Amino acid sequence: MVEKSNLKAVGFALAGFAVFSTHDVVIKVLGATYAPFQILFFSALLGFPLATLMLMTDKTPGTLRPVHPWWVLARTASVLITGVGAFYAFSVLPLAQVYAFIFAAPLLITILSIPMLGEKVGAHRWAAVAMGLAGVLIVLRPGAEPFTLGHFAGLAAASGSAFAAVIARKIGAEERSAVMVLFPMMANVAIMGMILPFVYVPMPIEHLGLLAIVAVFGFTGALCTILAYRSGDAAIVAPMQYSQIIWAAIFGAAFFNEYPDKFTWIGAGVIVLAGVYVVLRESLGGRSANTPVLQTRSRAETGTTPRISAMLRARSDRVLPGYEALAKRKKQD
Repeated sequence: MVEKSNLKAVGFALAGFAVFSTHDVVIKVLGATYAPFQILFFSALLGFPLATLMLMTDKTPGTLRPVHPWWVLARTASVLITGVGAFYAFSVLPLAQVYAFIFAAPLLITILSIPMLGEKVGAHRWAAVAMGLAGVLIVLRPGAEPFTLGHFAGLAAASGSAFAAVIARKIGAEERSAVMVLFPMMANVAIMGMILPFVYVPMPIEHLGLLAIVAVFGFTGALCTILAYRSGDAAIVAPMQYSQIIWAAIFGAAFFNEYPDKFTWIGAGVIVLAGVYVVLRESLGGRSANTPVLQTRSRAETGTTPRISAMLRARSDRVLPGYEALAKRKKQD
């Protein structure tokens, strides 16, 4: 039994999401000059060595050939959509508004888990989903504000993230961690590399340095989050992601002169409350057979940084001693 300290876990989680928010600020700075395809290409390329270092802890025997190739392909496509959507949204929308859309992903995970995982969702979680989607509408204000490509990109990022997370939950017990981490990163380098000649803008050395910071911060944020989940309960750690809305307010005002209106804050607050409630309902014993939101330990996955859930599984011999038994039971079911 792993001894857990929730206070330490909260500290690691808050530190990790603060680093991730700083990572997003750099993405926004670069997005003012470069297309998201170019930023994604170099971010994934520079992230490869760091991801490889983490994967060296994976003791699972096997090859990089997927057990479920079509599901891995669908998940990889979803991650690419998430990356392009998120990076573009960060470049054209206020940070707080982008986070509001991304925070809706757990609600979409809850919906997708019904057909894909056979999850049974009761009235309480349905009410939370409805409340969260109402929060998205408050942020969007259809008819009152123009619906831009940036808004569409933010919603696409949330949808792609949710779909990728549910697929990971569906096949994660049978696919190697290396497959789950490397395939999206390799696809990013290959596909964004093919698009790169059409959008490439020469980068001065200081901007290449910012791309290196993106890779290092993504790795550091992932490491802090891994330590958080190793130290504490998932139900305590998961809601810490919503602390990013505070950093959005601070960084948005400090660096981009962003002061989102009251509707953005009200909508974001509604989405956060709904997301926290879904986490609490899933954490109650017997309420959820799959706990798809709690098991989605990674934040919106873009294929540029190591996937947290997969890295935890790679260290399951030390971190999650009951994981292999759970995987066997899943196969038997």
